[in-house]
Amino acid sequence: MATISADLQAVGQRIAAAARAAGRDPGSVRLLAVSKTFSEAAVRAAAAAGQRAFGENYVQEALAKMAALSDLGLEWHFIGPLQSNKTRAVAEHFDWVHSVDRMKIAERLSAARAGRPPLQVCLQVNTSGEASKGGVQPEEAVELARAVARLPHLRLRGFMTIPEPTRDVTLLRSRFRLLRELRDALNARGLELDTLSMGMSDDLEAAILEGATIVRVGTAIFGARKRSQ
Repeated sequence: MATISADLQAVGQRIAAAARAAGRDPGSVRLLAVSKTFSEAAVRAAAAAGQRAFGENYVQEALAKMAALSDLGLEWHFIGPLQSNKTRAVAEHFDWVHSVDRMKIAERLSAARAGRPPLQVCLQVNTSGEASKGGVQPEEAVELARAVARLPHLRLRGFMTIPEPTRDVTLLRSRFRLLRELRDALNARGLELDTLSMGMSDDLEAAILEGATIVRVGTAIFGARKRSQ
C-alpha cells in the first residue's frame, strides 16, 4: 500500500501546480479520493497517508466500508446516481451528496436527514448534453437550485459535473466554465454557493483552471478499477 501514499503525494503535487497556474491558493482545492470498488485496506492506507474525504458510488459497498473503518472518523461523499429507495441510507450515513439532479430526490434526502446536521449537497449538471449522463440540464438548474436551497435539512453547496471524455482541453474547459458561470449567476441572485465538484484523474488540471474546489480522483490514487457493479 506504499504506492497509494506515493500516488496521493503525486496527485497533491498536480493539484498544487494547477492551482498555482490558475493564480489560486492550492489550499482552495480539496481532493476527494474516489474509493468505489476498492478495498477497505486501500482506504485505510490512504487515510494513513493523510487523506480524510472519500467518494463512493454504491450504497451497500459504502456502508460496509463505513462500518469497517468507523474508527478513522472519515468524511464520506456519495457521488453516484441516486435512486429513491436509497435516499434514506444515504441521508443517514453520508456527509455529502454530489449527485442530486431532481427535486424528488432532494426532498427525500431532506426528510430522512431530520434530526441530524444538514446534509451537504451539490446539484449534478449535465454540461455536455449527453443523453446517457445524469444531471439536470443547465437551463433548469437555476430553478432546481432555488428550490433545493429552501429545504430544511440540506445545505446546498454548489454543483457537480462529469463532462464527456475528450482530449480536447478547450472543450473540457468550456464544460467546466459553464458550471462556474452557473454558480456565479446564482450567487449574484442571493445564494451562497462555494463548491464546484469537477475534474477527475485525467482532467483535473483543466477543472482547476476553471475554478474547481473539489476534484474527484480514483484511478490516479488507487490504480485501475478491478471490478464494476
